[in-house]
Order: sequence, then C-alpha cells, then structure tokens
Amino acid sequence: MTDDSSSSQAPVGWKGRLLQVFGAEPRNREQLVALLRDAKRRALLDGEALSMIEGVMEVAELQVRDIMIPRAQMSVVSRDAPLEEILPVVIESAHSRFPVIGDDRGEVVGILLAKDLLRYCGQTASRFNMRDLLRSAVFVPESKRLNVLLKEIRASRNHMAIVVDEYGEAAGLVTIEDVLEQIVGEIEDEYDFDEGAAILKRGANAYTVKAHTSIEDFNDYFGCDFDDADFDTIGGLVTNALGHLPKRGETVGLGRFHFKVLRSDSRRIHLLDVRSETEAPGSPENGN
Repeated sequence: MTDDSSSSQAPVGWKGRLLQVFGAEPRNREQLVALLRDAKRRALLDGEALSMIEGVMEVAELQVRDIMIPRAQMSVVSRDAPLEEILPVVIESAHSRFPVIGDDRGEVVGILLAKDLLRYCGQTASRFNMRDLLRSAVFVPESKRLNVLLKEIRASRNHMAIVVDEYGEAAGLVTIEDVLEQIVGEIEDEYDFDEGAAILKRGANAYTVKAHTSIEDFNDYFGCDFDDADFDTIGGLVTNALGHLPKRGETVGLGRFHFKVLRSDSRRIHLLDVRSETEAPGSPENGN
C-alpha cells in the first residue's frame, strides 16, 4: 500500500512560497505590492525581480495614450520627398523606423525602415522610389491596454504602431520597446554608450547625457553653474523645468543648453540629448 504522506508533491511557486511565509492571501493590489516589498526586505525577492513584477502589474493598468510619443514629437518622412531630404531626418533622429505621411492632411500611409535605404547608397544605387519601400502601418486606439497591445504586436511581429484618436486621426506612435521598458526598465539601444561614462560627445556642441548624471558633474564638464540645492541630477532639473515627467521627444531650453528627452518611461528620464551654444571645456577635444 502506498503511503500518501510520502508521495511527491508539486513544486510550490513563488506565490505559494510567499503565502507560506506571510500566511495570508492579499485581497487587493495594494496588499499584494506591500507583500512583495516585504518579501524583498526579507531577501525572498531581489530588487530587479520586484521592479519587474510591479512593471507587469502597471502594464495591465496603463493605456497606450499613457506612453505614446505624441504626433507633434514624431519623426516622420514624406511619401513624395526625394532621398536627399529623407536621409538627414534618418541620420539626425537615429531611429530605425519612420511613419510615412501622404499629401492629404499628413495622413500616415505606411512605415519606412531605415535599413531599406541602404540599397540606394553608393555609385550603383537603384533609382529611389518611396512606394517600393512602404510597409503597412498598424493602427491602434489610444484606449488600448498595454498588456493587450504587447500580445498583439508580438503576434504580428510589428515593432511600431500608429496611435489614432476617436476621429481616426494619428495621435502619436508606440513601439514594442516602449511597452517592454514599462516592465524591465530601460533597454539598450543606439544611444547607449560605455556604462562607466555619463556624458558622451557626439559632434560639434552635441552630447548624449545620462539623466542620472549629477548636476555637480554636469557643471564640471560643461563649465556651467546650475544650482544643485533642490535637485541632485540633470534629469531632475529637466523634469522640474518642464513641470511634469517628460515623454520621449520633449524639449526644453535652460541657459545656453537645449535638452531633448531621448528615452524615458512612466517613472523617470533615462537619457538626454544636449546641445550647447559653446564647446564644453571638459570634452576630449579640449584636452580633458
């Protein structure tokens, strides 16, 4: 006869282990978050795991309108523009995908992939025709939940969707990276540079700056005197100047600097494009 007490049991998942420790099942989201944070304090969860779990819960509540890049901040190209007008937009923005607009009220008619332009470079390049490169655009409403959007764009393998308002007009765009960053935090992309560096010179008076750079370090590099009494980081200074948590593409001028948000999520700014009216004394070209 088999002894039931010695029979094998199914493995206990992370939720089961938490309940074994804390003894009560949470009744709402607030209790669940408190339970998870207590688990972190007891070293049952690490900080990264806790952040991701909270991100998953947040994605289930957020809508596309909460993270989309507004229409006014989209980098777009015209369907009828010549290649010499399109290339500067591609190079300046450094994006990999671009909404293509037509003549009629600037309606989005498709998506252009930057890599598709390579065939038109060089002495033996083909004759450029935008219509040969247009890919179909995916349109989603502003009210769509992020968890639903993530499932749909993964299934369709589309990395970008055009967001439309209640009248069917393009209100902005959203990418799969925007959604994933709500869960896992910032994702490395074409702007990333050495982990130990905080400021990278990219051209004449043009820099990429990590938002967590201290104002003291920013002042030392650029020879400026931003006040650090109220804010510790340059990201905090920019956020205060705008008066709200900025979305990607938003800009603000402070003194001799022009700041543009390159990357942010619903919690903080991650990366800034900085243009200065004068050369930074701390840049490598100046011997520092």
